[in-house]
Amino acid sequence: MFKSKYLNGVMETVIKRNPAEPEFHQAVREVLESLEPVIEAHPEFEKAGIVERIVEPERVVSFRVPWLDDQGNVQVNRGFRVQFNSAIGPYKGGLRFHPSVYQGIIKFLGFEQIFKNSLTGLPIGGGKGGSDFDPKGKSDNEVMRFCQSFMTELSKHIGADCDVPAGDIGVGGREIGYMFGQYKRLRNEYTGVLTGKGLTYGGSLARTEATGYGLCYFTDEMLKDAGKSFKDATVVISGSGNVAIYATEKATELGGKVVALSDSNGYVYDKNGIDLPLVKQLKEVERKRISEYVKTHPEAEYHEGCKGIWTIPCDIALPCATQNELDEESAKALVANGCYAVAEGANMPSTPEAVSVFQSNGVLFGPAKAANAGGVATSALEMSQNSMRYSWTFEEVDAKLKDIMVNIYKNSRDAAEKYGLKGNFVAGANIAGFMKVAEAMMAQGLV
Repeated sequence: MFKSKYLNGVMETVIKRNPAEPEFHQAVREVLESLEPVIEAHPEFEKAGIVERIVEPERVVSFRVPWLDDQGNVQVNRGFRVQFNSAIGPYKGGLRFHPSVYQGIIKFLGFEQIFKNSLTGLPIGGGKGGSDFDPKGKSDNEVMRFCQSFMTELSKHIGADCDVPAGDIGVGGREIGYMFGQYKRLRNEYTGVLTGKGLTYGGSLARTEATGYGLCYFTDEMLKDAGKSFKDATVVISGSGNVAIYATEKATELGGKVVALSDSNGYVYDKNGIDLPLVKQLKEVERKRISEYVKTHPEAEYHEGCKGIWTIPCDIALPCATQNELDEESAKALVANGCYAVAEGANMPSTPEAVSVFQSNGVLFGPAKAANAGGVATSALEMSQNSMRYSWTFEEVDAKLKDIMVNIYKNSRDAAEKYGLKGNFVAGANIAGFMKVAEAMMAQGLV
């Protein structure tokens, strides 16, 4: 475990208090490993119980979500909101609608969100929520009825200056619209309580593109420091949702050639470079599977199953699908094929063993809480615009996003160097994110 007896004790308590939540344990362990030199240098944090408090959510809300399907049958799902830490601002974090959702997943995501939000430099705390509802295969009316029922309970716990949810897996513009409409109806107020809204009712330009663009801005900065760039690089990206699509767009704009994308069924490999307009049509308009790609491009290859995507030779890999999708075996395959940079667009997509493989082989590695923070950063910019009753142009938001991502990289790099961990961006991001929150918690007393 850890050299620190104190951190070992914290980890043991986390496991004891949160049984059968391996994703949450994994996220906490990764952060605590990074904090050993910080705790050694700052004994006041131990005395104030900062770490014990930061691993315990301030509030966990779990609730029933009943709704009617199109056949008139009653369906019941579970809803969650974990309000993890508000030391630096109102809780901020997405809602995930997926069958895999349970309290442990939401706690892992909320815990990560504390440090990711801190890294943006903006005044937002950490939270996360969601449901085990699956929007796939549901009609618009079924999705609407579910979202209205979900928001009927969630509305009691959120607000523009308290907790501002956004989208995540399974929650796009359609779902945000239905939930915003229900919140407005219930509370009789028009506030920026959700981000990722449509442009006609308070949304921000560049929010759709933000996570994917921000991922590439961070990666580009990391590459520049190592004397490399996207130019003429072969790029493999997993996923084909919002993050993957706009990471593909920006990576291509920066001179890279993206050759593969995936969904939960399998992956497509196009050695000539992915036809992004086609992917946008399939996924954003027609809501079809990535396998349809080869009907238009028969020269491309479709493979069932997702894991094989990491066997494709590439220079840069950007996992943008889901947690723990890239394991030790896949990491070794990437290294063997000459991959020199990996940055995470999804939340914790690389297993600890995979991260170890990358770091021990000198692969540049950008962890999710730093590399994919562009989405929540732009959500916070949307909050600012809502508060001002004003909107910035796409170019203005994009420029602010790029500045934020460059600063996240530099702060992560500098924090790692300060504590003798040069080049370890995992540790650097954890330390930089933690320090701001810890100092705010110290200032606010025992709360």
